[in-house]
Amino acid sequence: MPTPLLQVTNLSIALPTAQGPVQAVRDLSFSLERGQTLGLVGESGSGKSLTALALLGLLPQGAQVRGSIRLHGQELLGLPDAALCRIRGQRLAMVFQEPMTALNPLHRIGDQVAEPLRLHQGLGRAAARQQALALLKRVGLPEAAQRLDSYPHEFSGGQRQRITIAMALACGPEVLIADEPTTALDVVLQQQILQLLQDVAAERGMALLLISHDLGLIAQNTDQMLVLYGGTVLESGPTTAVFAHLAHPYTRALLAARPVLGAHSRLRQRLPAIAGSLPALADRPLGCPFAGRCEFTLAACQREAPGVQTLSEDGHSVRCLRIEATPSSTPGQKAWRLR
Repeated sequence: MPTPLLQVTNLSIALPTAQGPVQAVRDLSFSLERGQTLGLVGESGSGKSLTALALLGLLPQGAQVRGSIRLHGQELLGLPDAALCRIRGQRLAMVFQEPMTALNPLHRIGDQVAEPLRLHQGLGRAAARQQALALLKRVGLPEAAQRLDSYPHEFSGGQRQRITIAMALACGPEVLIADEPTTALDVVLQQQILQLLQDVAAERGMALLLISHDLGLIAQNTDQMLVLYGGTVLESGPTTAVFAHLAHPYTRALLAARPVLGAHSRLRQRLPAIAGSLPALADRPLGCPFAGRCEFTLAACQREAPGVQTLSEDGHSVRCLRIEATPSSTPGQKAWRLR
């Protein structure tokens, strides 16, 4: 069997707190092949961005990491900083959630896009600038040639996001991580950015890891998906299979809370909300992390961690002690909610 492009096995991340280390990500495993798009979805605080930072070796100081992260069979955990610096930007790249903080306000955007080309590929200033211009044109930045010497504050939010995408693509990485790449953008810009990421990934044969809190966005833009809550994968599998049978109560609750234009205003109803709130890292239950917020919670859910149940031959799986008690979604319901 060929080695996956990216293989993450039993990744666990503990963060330091006043009460001692607490688990923020627990035994997360997935693989990515060239040309594949994987969605990582969950509420804020579920561990999505921490997972992305772990892949790049950019976790906060004091974080403890266990497990394995392999890129083309090469173990990344434990690599010296110098070796990781040669991989970041060259083979693994990331589009960060907020482009204004990802871009240096004191440097011209042409220089920032050219920087990875000069560092990783040894290009001279003129050659790197020419290639930076080609990248900015490719990502659809208006009047790119005239704006190479502009500063980040002179661009709109959507334009800044295009610039960060150009930076991430500069060296042709094998894996591109996009962490909430459409946050604070309007619907039209969101679709343009997502289509751009998909088109470039397809052109270059890259693997794409798309991180979001929006199940609808994941449904429309990924091949495989992981639903993360409390640092634990509660449901996973091919995106079409998961949406054909939303097996975990948390997955269904996330989808139900997604706004649908006109649906609730016509019925004068509030959007459904998940009861309670995500507990602090140190207060998470010993059993299922969703216990207490789930309407099907039993005492056993609080004390017993659910094992993985495989629901279909295509790899759709779920962690739930009460899978027989949770209703299945129907195709009609699914289509209405994703419109």
